[in-house]
Amino acid sequence: MCTPACMSPVASVRAARGPIFVVGPWRSCLAEDTSKPGGHISTELRINDRIRVPEVRLVGPNGEQVGVVRIDDALRLAQESDLDLVEVAPTARPPVCKLMDYGKFKYETAQKARESRRNQTNTVIKEMKLRPKIDAHDYETKKGHVVRFLRQGDKVKITIMFRGREQHRPELGFRLLQRLAEDVTELGFVESTPRQDGRNMTMVIGPHKKKSEAKAEVKAEKVRVAEQRAAERAAEEADRAPQSTIVKQPGRSENLDSDA
Repeated sequence: MCTPACMSPVASVRAARGPIFVVGPWRSCLAEDTSKPGGHISTELRINDRIRVPEVRLVGPNGEQVGVVRIDDALRLAQESDLDLVEVAPTARPPVCKLMDYGKFKYETAQKARESRRNQTNTVIKEMKLRPKIDAHDYETKKGHVVRFLRQGDKVKITIMFRGREQHRPELGFRLLQRLAEDVTELGFVESTPRQDGRNMTMVIGPHKKKSEAKAEVKAEKVRVAEQRAAERAAEEADRAPQSTIVKQPGRSENLDSDA
C-alpha cells in the first residue's frame, strides 16, 4: 500500500472508502492484488527433475554421505546407478536428497502403514440393558452376551433401567449388578462402580485381557476348530472308502497225485 504522500487528494479520499483501480501514474501503488491463494498442496516427495535447487546434500543408497554436490551431478549419479533422486529433507539448507528406488520405497511405506493400522487397538464399549425384575432365562441370555464381549476384549456398560415405582427401589438394581459382576469375575473386573444416573443405574466391566490378546486367542481357536473339523472329515472319508479285499493266489491242488 502506498503512502498518502504519493496520492492526490481525490485518490486519498477514494482509497479511504475502499479499494479502487486508478488509471494513471498511481496505478501500480493503488491497485490491489486480486490473485486468490489456493491450489492443492502436494505431500509427495519431489524426485528427479522436480527438484529445483542448484545443489543438494547427497546420501547414497546404503546411507553413506556423499556430500554437497550440484543437482546435475546428483541426477547423473542417479541415472548411472538406475535409481531415483528423492528429496527427503526439503527444509534443510541445502536440501538432503537420497538415491533410492522410489517405487519400492512407496510400497514399503504403504505396507508399514497398513500393518500399523491392523495392530492398532480401538477401545470399544458395548452396552447391555437389564430390568430390575428380569427373569432367570433372560438373565442367562444377557450374561452370555456379556461373556462374549469380554472374551473379545471389549468393555461392557451394564445399564439397569427403572420404571415407575422401581425408581424407589435402587437396591434391586445394585444387587443385580453385583450378581452379574460375580458371575463374570473370571473374564472381567468392575472398572466403574454402580452409580445412579437419572432413572438408570450403570456399571462398567473391563476385560482382563487386552484387545490384541483376545484377537490372537480367537484366531488360534478358529484355527484349532478348522483343523479338528478337517481331521474328522478325513476320518469319515476313510470309513466310507471300500476296504481292500485279500485275493487268494491259486495254489497246487491237494487231490493231485504226488507222482504227477
